[in-house]
Amino acid sequence: MEIVRPQSHRNLFSSNDAVSVPSLPLYRSAPPLEVRLEDFESFAIDRLRVLKGISDGLSRGKKPEEMEKLVKELWKVNMRHQHASEVLNKDIISHFVLRLVYCRTEDLRKWFLSMECALFRYRFRFLTPEAQRAVMDNFDLTCRAVNNVEFESIKEKLGQVARSMGQPSPTVDAIFYKVPFEEVPELVAGRKVFISQGYAYVAMNQVVSLVATLFRSQLSKTLILTNRKWTSSIREQEKHRLTPIVEALSSSYLGPDFSQPREYAEISLKDIDQVAKSSFPLCMRHLFDKLKEDHHLKHGGRMQLGLFLKGVGLNLEDALAFWRAEFSKKVGLEKFEKDYSYNIRHNYGKEGKRTDYTPYSCQKIISSTPGAGDQHGCPYRHFSEENLRAALSRMGVNSRAMEDVMDKVRNRHYQLACTLTFEALHGMTCDAGINHPNQYFSDSQKILQPKKDSSAQNLVTARE
Repeated sequence: MEIVRPQSHRNLFSSNDAVSVPSLPLYRSAPPLEVRLEDFESFAIDRLRVLKGISDGLSRGKKPEEMEKLVKELWKVNMRHQHASEVLNKDIISHFVLRLVYCRTEDLRKWFLSMECALFRYRFRFLTPEAQRAVMDNFDLTCRAVNNVEFESIKEKLGQVARSMGQPSPTVDAIFYKVPFEEVPELVAGRKVFISQGYAYVAMNQVVSLVATLFRSQLSKTLILTNRKWTSSIREQEKHRLTPIVEALSSSYLGPDFSQPREYAEISLKDIDQVAKSSFPLCMRHLFDKLKEDHHLKHGGRMQLGLFLKGVGLNLEDALAFWRAEFSKKVGLEKFEKDYSYNIRHNYGKEGKRTDYTPYSCQKIISSTPGAGDQHGCPYRHFSEENLRAALSRMGVNSRAMEDVMDKVRNRHYQLACTLTFEALHGMTCDAGINHPNQYFSDSQKILQPKKDSSAQNLVTARE
């Protein structure tokens, strides 16, 4: 792909050709087309929304039918294009951009490989049998369809396998493929196929396992090759143009903008202690408590907590008063005004470049690297298990919910761990998941504020 400026753009396929191109690409080689710089980034972000949605759904243990519905909706919402002829282009371009983004480390490669393979599986299942066979033909599979004579000779064995899975015995019009058993390890491990003389007999409705295994092998190899090319040449050649985009995409926040206070998100100094206990996520609750305890935070902590407080509606005047009240207890009022007040005004866009800085997202906080004496970062990632359990207990998370949270932490699903904490403390499900500390606060206030208003109204009624 060649990245160009906005004025030039050429389709990968003409509208006449598009009908002959498989609706499920195998992404074997980068497309020979020019891509506008803004499409390079926006297409990748749209596909990333799909992959992260799949990741969240799988991590939350959604059932197969729920996942199929979720993937269809994610693809429909995020991968559409105003020009129908461009949908396939967007699909292919977005995959190759994210391949470049996620080739750079082993952890990134593992996540991308897993999510792209999951997406491929669902999309393959959505195809008609004819379209599925077309995809299989493009794989150059070392398998053949079982003819009627061979089918009759093993019909009873195939029936035994089907019945063991609670399925009806195959009829004469059923399609089976004879493949080397090592090409369908998933089916062999689950005892879902009949094996004879080194071959597995795979039903048409099981073929997804075969093609997904081949797709995974192909993508795994190309990710390694892409990483070598990125390291040896692309990163340096594109350091002023594509490299910053590529390096930022893997930690991009894809949710709502919390740079301005939202509904239920305006607090004053008199409210801050109470809402910190009721509605701050653990990362901000920890910083808030450490500030109250030590009357000081290092730069990373001040930035993380300060921008969060700005996002929930603490105005500049109250922010200065808040930080001044704590810091002056340790460093004195004069030193605070000299060394710290400037940075607070800077965060609100009142100093320096006048940039209106935005609160940190979960992804940014998770990817931070706190040093000795730092208090910022994500507790679910950066705390020891003992310290995390103690912090969750102080918040009021019960033992049963805590084990669920710790299970997500062990599997490095830090945002899901935070989501489960939210659900345990608020007594209701958070379907969207927690992706931003300010989202946690806003959703908490939406739940708690009506209860508070209702209690106040009941008190007034009782007095009357």
